[in-house]
Amino acid sequence: MKKIGRSLLLSLAGASAVAVLAFGAASEPSVSGTWSIEPAGVRGSVQLEIRRKTSHSSWSSGETVPVSALSGLSADALRGGSAPVRFDMSRDAGVFHFEGDVRDGEGGGRFTFEADPAYVAEMSSLGYGGQSGDRLFSAAVHDVSRAFVRELAALGYSRLDFDDLVALRIHGATPDFIRAMQALGYRGVPADDLVAFRIHGATPEYVKAMNDAGLSSISADDLVAMRIHGVRPEFARTLRELRYPDAGPADLVALRIHGASEEFLRDLAALGYAGTSADDLVAMRIHGVTPEFIRELASLGYRGVPVDDLVAMRIHGVSPEFVRHVSSRDRRPSPEELVQMKIHGRDE
Repeated sequence: MKKIGRSLLLSLAGASAVAVLAFGAASEPSVSGTWSIEPAGVRGSVQLEIRRKTSHSSWSSGETVPVSALSGLSADALRGGSAPVRFDMSRDAGVFHFEGDVRDGEGGGRFTFEADPAYVAEMSSLGYGGQSGDRLFSAAVHDVSRAFVRELAALGYSRLDFDDLVALRIHGATPDFIRAMQALGYRGVPADDLVAFRIHGATPEYVKAMNDAGLSSISADDLVAMRIHGVRPEFARTLRELRYPDAGPADLVALRIHGASEEFLRDLAALGYAGTSADDLVAMRIHGVTPEFIRELASLGYRGVPVDDLVAMRIHGVSPEFVRHVSSRDRRPSPEELVQMKIHGRDE
């Protein structure tokens, strides 16, 4: 009798826990808003948009949804004339209930969202308890499923901030993507770095291509910076092929920020500046030491001018015209003398 009584009490306690969870979800302020649909470019699908307004914000989200995922809405209803409709869309976090009217494939009305108590319970066991109705609604909109959360945990991403879960889903940081990046050395990077990878196109393919171009063990921050500033694998490969000194990610980013192109690198190499450091290349770009400038100086007899002198000449306005003018005398001033002449206003 004691064993039976204890089992009964445990069963009742479990039932009560589920009831409390269900009551907790239902007791949240109702999550509701408006919806609209229109034909999509994908056969058998519609473009569904849902919108919410609160006292302090306005929000909307749209996606292409198969008609088959909208329980209660038929293709015939979308093809017919004006008619009232009621249909549901189920996600792991809960169900959207839609009511309204459609006509000739377009329509709109109001929706309410009902959280799934089973989802609330399992998410709590995974470390995501106490979520508000708004967050559960967001989880449903972006399909933050329990399977997704479990896979993240298996990859080392458990008990994240709930907003990180949503951001990972929005930007397509899937478990497959995370596994591929981990295999390339990006294990244990913060969730916001994974999101940044996706936003800026730092893909496994890009990392592999940069490795092939001679850059490996790139930090997460440098990887994102390289993508933001357009450092392509071809650019890194050109530096290596033309025997420029090894340049790290920060050097490559600085070169791209200042407009160094593969053509610029090839022209300089052809003019004898293949061994120029990344810092000097950046200085040349900043101060306008172009291949054209170097060629004009060479035509005036100034070949193989050191980078420091080229930069100083550009800083102080030593133009080819000025060089031509002062070099029309019996002697040709050195680059240092040309700079001093400009600084002191002398052309004699």
